[in-house]
Amino acid sequence: MPLETSNDMSESQANGTELPIRSKVADSEGSQPVGPKDSQKVQTNKSQRKKTSSAPENPQTSAPKSKGPDTSNTGISQLPDFVAGRNELFSELKRKHDAEILIKDHPVIQVVLDLGFDKNGSPRPEMPVAAKAWESTPGSFLKHVDKEISSDVVVAKVDGKELWDLDRPLERDCRVSYIPFTSSEGRNVFWHSSAHVLGEAAECHYGCLLSHGPPVEQGFFYDMAIEGGQVVKESDWSPLESKASKFFKEKQSFDRLHVSIPDLKRMFGYSKYKMYYIENLLPPEGSTVYRCGSLVDLCLGPHIQNTSKIKAFQIMKNSSCYFRGDKDDDSLQRIYGVAFPDKKQMTEHKKFLEEAAKRDHRRIGIEQELFFFNDVSPGSTFLLPHGTRIFNALQKLLRSEYQKRGYSEVQSPNMYDSDLWKKSGHWQHYSEDMFVLDVEKKKWALKPMNCPGHCIMFGHRERSYRELPLRMADFGVLHRNEASGALNGMTRVRKFQQDDTHIFCTQDQITEEIEGLFDFLKCIYGLFGFPFRLKLSTRPDKFLGDIKTWDTAESKLKDALNSFTASGGGQWELNEGDGAFYGPKIDITISDALRRDWQCATIQLDFQLPQNFELEYMTAEIAEKPKGAATDEAPTDGSAARPKVLGPGRARPVMVHRAIVGSFERFMAILTEHFAGKWPFWISPRQILVIPVMPAVNDYVEEVQRLFKAQKMYVDIDLSGNTMPKKIRTGQLQQYNFIFVVGAQEKESRAVNIRNRDDQETQAKGELVPLDEAIGKLKALKKERRLINAI
Repeated sequence: MPLETSNDMSESQANGTELPIRSKVADSEGSQPVGPKDSQKVQTNKSQRKKTSSAPENPQTSAPKSKGPDTSNTGISQLPDFVAGRNELFSELKRKHDAEILIKDHPVIQVVLDLGFDKNGSPRPEMPVAAKAWESTPGSFLKHVDKEISSDVVVAKVDGKELWDLDRPLERDCRVSYIPFTSSEGRNVFWHSSAHVLGEAAECHYGCLLSHGPPVEQGFFYDMAIEGGQVVKESDWSPLESKASKFFKEKQSFDRLHVSIPDLKRMFGYSKYKMYYIENLLPPEGSTVYRCGSLVDLCLGPHIQNTSKIKAFQIMKNSSCYFRGDKDDDSLQRIYGVAFPDKKQMTEHKKFLEEAAKRDHRRIGIEQELFFFNDVSPGSTFLLPHGTRIFNALQKLLRSEYQKRGYSEVQSPNMYDSDLWKKSGHWQHYSEDMFVLDVEKKKWALKPMNCPGHCIMFGHRERSYRELPLRMADFGVLHRNEASGALNGMTRVRKFQQDDTHIFCTQDQITEEIEGLFDFLKCIYGLFGFPFRLKLSTRPDKFLGDIKTWDTAESKLKDALNSFTASGGGQWELNEGDGAFYGPKIDITISDALRRDWQCATIQLDFQLPQNFELEYMTAEIAEKPKGAATDEAPTDGSAARPKVLGPGRARPVMVHRAIVGSFERFMAILTEHFAGKWPFWISPRQILVIPVMPAVNDYVEEVQRLFKAQKMYVDIDLSGNTMPKKIRTGQLQQYNFIFVVGAQEKESRAVNIRNRDDQETQAKGELVPLDEAIGKLKALKKERRLINAI
């Protein structure tokens, strides 16, 4: 079921290559503490999860003892016994697997290399290659590919769906494409492999029990339990990096092996953490493990070919965290790192981090008094007056576009009976992330999304095809029970609002509606200077509905995307098999001033919720009721009567879920960092500061303030006893768009001397502008929502 737009993927969440674990970081870097779980009213399902504090029946359940003594800098003198036993079993199973592959038939298969687009955006010619099943690998074809492409390849992709190790034999006819490090998928694979090297180094240094190590937004981390509750110290970083450097020179390969559940339990029986994953998260047929040097780890992969591909590696920080994100579970140590295939990229990354730190919305938010957080409500933003000005400007922008584009704004309840969530399907799939309350012996939940409520609103009375498309917009407050370690300023919160809209339309209206949404995207993102990319995700292996309906919907989305491209909107990407189970979707990614990618917008087609709620409308077809047929009686609960089976003249609407800015809180954080706190005039919380040269003109300063305030501008005055240079400097630091310096000359001529924040030539002495002209120019600047701060 639709989950709408997420608040963000935080650095404590895996990117799909590791087993799904939620972590609550317990360090001193701004993470929010876990709220009380013993409230009589509000509780969460997280407290009901199976704990791992008691060890399963395994040979070893705590951090193992090594054969040699441990020292703070050199680490253990010899690996623990469990490493040898684990690795011997892997080798035994790998030999058996390789022998089975040898005796298999190796038939000729048809393989086509899809080499993507050239620098000019034109598709490269496809390249058929000779191949055999269970023998030929994607990496073996790179000798036929130009070095311009092959030098940056990290991993392959088969049939546009499945990421595939370069050294893993192909098994069937297929199309093979190559994924570079410069892509998000390539970076995730590269950093995931680098995490395994970090895990190997940690295991060799501490003799620890590893938990999991996923890639994250700016690198990777690994969680571990160290014997005796030992913590990671900064003095450990250099020895760990030295060990990793040694592994890179050894050119260690990443060897993949599928292992059954019984053998996985034999292999990882020493660790209660791995046993938890095996017993609770894996399918009955088992899972894959990867060997890299002395490390054998439970992992879905894929990985780079070998460790020599890693040319630059650095540990960035360490912290503590809870296993599975549960404060009642084990406290683990977490080490963060980053790695690159080129040393120059590491240098550039460090410069990027320096600039990102300057733009950090949490720092700017405090400096400009926009917002703050407090432990009384972790993950909930306290928006101060200046922050609320930005919030209101964003909502005003969207409301003005809603009026132009035929949207109707609605309001829906904040809390619903659990029966509604069960009907929508969210209770079965999303209840752990909801705030659940017990009220009058019934379970209720604060809404994490608006879609079920909007279905109720659509279905509360008879609908006609003449009403479609029906576009419902809702700015209501939403709550999601994010793990405390995932909370990250305003980019990941528990309480938020979003520009949530649901469009109910006919199948024939889908293409036009999607084209309208693309125009909406261009309008909103263009105001902020955000370029954006579109990605279509199609029918997954497990889906609801019939294939014909899916094919029709996907075709309509492709038509809309192709039309967008033809009109100069840029190329779109196809992400086959990654759609939601209820319908295909389009993900929209924007790029900020630091060229970071953010997913704010989403467009999702949904066939399932209208069916769950039995939504329908009267079509243009005339439906005649058979003589003697019973008349539907209105139910006693006040809801509209609906036939369970659609008859002539009735049809189900298609539901389109869409958000453009997504969470307002998150979008404000993105804007803060994109503009580095230098807001465009129309959205700025501090537009004008008026400073007198002498007390004798204070009355004129106050008059100027009144005149500009009457035009609904934010105008402050500084009548303090500070010197004029200090007042100007204070205004500059607070990022006022314009500073008016007013003296006797300005008062006499009814003018203002304007200093433009973004024009250095006006800083020494501003431009003298008549008062009426200044009002007119700034009114136009605000009304036109111009990006450039100029009049």
